[in-house]
Order: sequence, then C-alpha cells, then structure tokens
Amino acid sequence: MSDGSSTDAVTLAMTGASGAPYGLRLLQMLLHAGKRVYLLMSDAAQIVMQLEVDIALPTKLSEQKQFLINRFQADGSQLQMLGLKEWTAPVASGLGAPNAMVICPCSTGTLSAIATGVSTNLIQRAADVAIKESKQLILVPRETPISAIHLEHMLSLSRLGVTILPASPGFYHQPKGIDDLIDFVVALILSQLGVEQSLVAPWGDD
Repeated sequence: MSDGSSTDAVTLAMTGASGAPYGLRLLQMLLHAGKRVYLLMSDAAQIVMQLEVDIALPTKLSEQKQFLINRFQADGSQLQMLGLKEWTAPVASGLGAPNAMVICPCSTGTLSAIATGVSTNLIQRAADVAIKESKQLILVPRETPISAIHLEHMLSLSRLGVTILPASPGFYHQPKGIDDLIDFVVALILSQLGVEQSLVAPWGDD
C-alpha cells in the first residue's frame, strides 16, 4: 500500500481529447498497483467520458471520488480528486508534487498551453511544476491529423524532457477487441512510469 510519498504517487489528468477509455483504464491500473493518485478532470473530459463510455460523473468531487473508488474497488485513501482551481493542492508546488504526472488523454489545447507556459488551471500548473522541477511528465495526445502547430509544441516539450506518447496502439499482439487496443497504450504508459504490468507481454515473449 502506498504511503503517500512522492515516489508512490502519480498525478493523473484527463482533458477533453477523445480517449476517455485510456484514462479510466490507466487510473484503474494505477490504483490496483497500490499507487496514490491525484486526479484532475476538465469539464470537457467529463463530457467526452459520457459520450465515449456512457459515464456521467456526479457534480461534487467527493461523490466523484466515491463513484470511481467503487467502480475500481480501490482503497479510498489512494484517490484524491482535485478541482481545477484548487491552487493549494500539493500538485501546484514543487515541494508537494509527485515525481510523475500523466495527462491522458491530452488535448492539443492543453498541450499548447503547457508548451507556452500558460497556467490558467490546475492541470496546466501541475504540468508546469513537473517541467520546472525536472519531474516526469507524460502527455498522451489523441488527435489526427496533427498540424505543424501541434508538432512544434510537441518538439518544444520533448526538448524539455517531456515524454510525448501518442495513443497509437500496435497490432503485433493480435488484439481481439477494443479493450486489447486500450491496454496496449496503457501498458506503454505504465512501462514509462516503471509500474509493473501484465496487460501486454514484453516484446520477444511468447
């Protein structure tokens, strides 16, 4: 069980890009791995979630937390829901932020804000903290086609040490359905975080 230290905690943000199933599956796997998760969700992310997986979260953060804890059968102490204007949250400061942050899915609007140093909400601020403190930051964009603006922002962030991990599932593991495609991307994210996973066998394994 996590003790809440920065090494055992992960900041997970979900924004309004298509790909809510990726974010929810990643949350599930982090909780099952015993990680403490600071979860941030934009309003657009919640709209997309209802469209893509037919989940309508309650309005209050406390009720959202209980819904997700029940859905994933996790320990309530593992999950902390944060509001987008909660500037006193640990993730808003280099002294309290976890060593790793993932934005999954990451909209190109959020990517643009992070690349240009904008911090108008807690997701952007937490990412800004991760960059300035040289912590791990993984962005999972799900957009196509990608414009030159998007590419330039991705390149700028990559040069700062940010991992750009597009939601581009492979097929060499012979997926049987959508869940296998989701797990492929989530397995890549977990691997980047150093979290053990059994969703997809390592390359070369039978």
